[in-house]
Amino acid sequence: MAISVFFSLIIYRGAAFELQRIETIQTQRRPMIGGPPVLDPEIIKETKRRIMFSLFATNVIILGLSAGSGYFLAGKTLEPIRKNMEEQKKFIGSASHELRTPLTSLKTEIEVGLRDKKFTAIAARKILVSNFEEVNKMQKLSDYLLRLNRLESGKNVFGMSKVDLKKVAIKAIGKRRVISDLEKSVVLGNEDALSELVGILIDNAFKYSPNGNSITVRVKNKQIEVSDKGIGIPKSDLPYIFDRFYRSDKSRTKDGYGLGLSIAKQIADLHGAKIIVESKLCMGSTFKVIFG
Repeated sequence: MAISVFFSLIIYRGAAFELQRIETIQTQRRPMIGGPPVLDPEIIKETKRRIMFSLFATNVIILGLSAGSGYFLAGKTLEPIRKNMEEQKKFIGSASHELRTPLTSLKTEIEVGLRDKKFTAIAARKILVSNFEEVNKMQKLSDYLLRLNRLESGKNVFGMSKVDLKKVAIKAIGKRRVISDLEKSVVLGNEDALSELVGILIDNAFKYSPNGNSITVRVKNKQIEVSDKGIGIPKSDLPYIFDRFYRSDKSRTKDGYGLGLSIAKQIADLHGAKIIVESKLCMGSTFKVIFG
């Protein structure tokens, strides 16, 4: 607005100066018979007023447009920051909730043991075993969080080379019983990271399939597919399954922290691949990792 007003003043002063110059010249040269007519001073004043009004109206329009566009662009600029803040709050809340459960269990068992006047070595051992399990859970959660944070940084996470997806799938399957249909398919990536990705998808398939039946792993045309005939994913949950700590109502009865698919998504993104999910309730789910 300062620039606009500055140039408006220059334009007005320039136009006023020219009108004044014309008026002065014509006043000095009184018209003779057949000479040019002298401009009416009222016309010159009216012209100046019109120029001033036009410039004022132009500045008002510019003010409105700049205010509106500024508000819009500021909103666009701040939107990623707002989303990051919301994700951070959600992350802190979810992490605190996941850590509170084993900590509460540890505290309760220790308090019960301390209050027991007939506390024996056998009872102490049971508490230690239980506490050890809870500590393992917290350590597993911290490892997940550190791994996810490292992947989300996206910088020098792992080296890339030509990798055969068939070999990746075999490594991820290990000794687990699945139906496999594997073809040689070479992509640029990291074998260990891709094996971790496929392993997460296979673990999820076993977790949400009755008795781990009918789990299929396919590799073909730069694509890895893991499918099952388990409980499926509700359509309303599909947009959020890759969010950190997100777990649908049906999956809350299963062990886990809701971080596996987030890690899988980050690994896929770092490889320039995309994960497509197809699922129907009570009929199963299919995860496809497609490389460019």
